[in-house]
Amino acid sequence: MKTTFPKLLSMVMKGVVRGGLIMSQWDVLAMDVKIAIILNVRSHSRGHHFGRPFLTPYQIAIIFKRRFSHDFRTIGKQVGGRGIGSRDSLAQYIAMNLSRRIKNRKILNIEGRYLNRAHLKTLKYDDQGQSIESSSMTSYDLSIFRLCN
Repeated sequence: MKTTFPKLLSMVMKGVVRGGLIMSQWDVLAMDVKIAIILNVRSHSRGHHFGRPFLTPYQIAIIFKRRFSHDFRTIGKQVGGRGIGSRDSLAQYIAMNLSRRIKNRKILNIEGRYLNRAHLKTLKYDDQGQSIESSSMTSYDLSIFRLCN
């Protein structure tokens, strides 16, 4: 199959071509590994029967921004939240890719669930002094993720 130059250029802009294979930005940046590092948190009570705590995509995005600042700039998305003027945020990018890769069994060491939004008005996060309010609470349940034990 022949690929035209504009199409190849577009593919390169979205990922990286290596050995004739196109790698997504997610794969190039080893996002699975970096998010697993972020999710490697312990319960407040060592050995608790609930296991590891879950983190929201907002928490993951905020920690990712701090720990992997170069990659954060490479991705070029804002952390997210209500009022950013975009529906294309790092939190959404993380949630979408984790969900898709867990479903397709490309990620086996991370599990996802939903936090039901019933009777939950708002979730606010602190990003180095900037308050971020979850935009998902008004429209759908919030995904949450944790590293498998």
